Amino acid sequence: MSFDYSLSSFLPFRDADACRAAREIPRSQITEHANPDFRIRVEDDRGALYRAFAEDLVGRIREARDAGRRFTAILPVGPVPQYDIAAAMINEEGLSLEHVTTFNMDEYADEEGRTAPESWEGSFRAAMWKNFFGLIDERLRPAEENINFPDSANIASYSAMIEDAGGADVCYGGIGWSGHIAFWEPHLGAEFDGDLDAYRDAPGRIVELHPMTIMQNALHTFGADWSWVPPKAATVGPRDILGARHRSFWLDGDLGGGVSWQRFIARLVAHGPVNEFVLGSLLQETRCDYTILGGVADDVQLTMS
Repeated sequence: MSFDYSLSSFLPFRDADACRAAREIPRSQITEHANPDFRIRVEDDRGALYRAFAEDLVGRIREARDAGRRFTAILPVGPVPQYDIAAAMINEEGLSLEHVTTFNMDEYADEEGRTAPESWEGSFRAAMWKNFFGLIDERLRPAEENINFPDSANIASYSAMIEDAGGADVCYGGIGWSGHIAFWEPHLGAEFDGDLDAYRDAPGRIVELHPMTIMQNALHTFGADWSWVPPKAATVGPRDILGARHRSFWLDGDLGGGVSWQRFIARLVAHGPVNEFVLGSLLQETRCDYTILGGVADDVQLTMS
């Protein structure tokens, strides 16, 4: 017996047919895509995924050095394990990062749009120094002025800062439960009234976090305490992500025991309609490596236990 219902009104993307079609894509077909430059790959080994991520980043840094050119990257704060691997590779090789400029994707902010200080335990800036930059030998590290984070003071010009650095050679990232990239949230799409060109050109800004983001980040960072998650964030915009010369995305949202919060959204982003309510969907139009952990690629199934 069928049971028909509308999607919850708090969801900005509410195309039930598109959601159903994405949900029904089996693992055996998840890597197929009409755009040959949108390259989907499944990696079953979690450790191998993180090592591949690290090797991609270090390889691009090395290639730029060997070519005598600067390297600019947009970096996420998570996933995290690849950074320890990358730092160890850089130190072992003695690979200087003097030609490297980085722009982190985002940072939490309070209700007034004031970004978190580095001294706050949930700060993305602090996390990046703890998990990556601080692990690199000081003599190999990029100059501090070339390590950039969005904040209240620079967010209005952050996209211009990336462009002034020559644009990003690569934008790394993951996909949020809502389909966001960085903190560019799904409800922002309503501001563009279907104008995808204007949406693609939108720069970084301070945004109100969507309820799904609050809950997701509470689960994986704040001990499931949603009251601990700040209400806003500074974030890069579609202009920065799409303006990069390449995109490299890594989806590791598998909790084990057959549970993955990312299983459905990985499919909607990669195979659903390109639209302004699911920023990740715009990756389909680009040159992008889209690597999915095996547990995320597994079929979306109903579980009652």
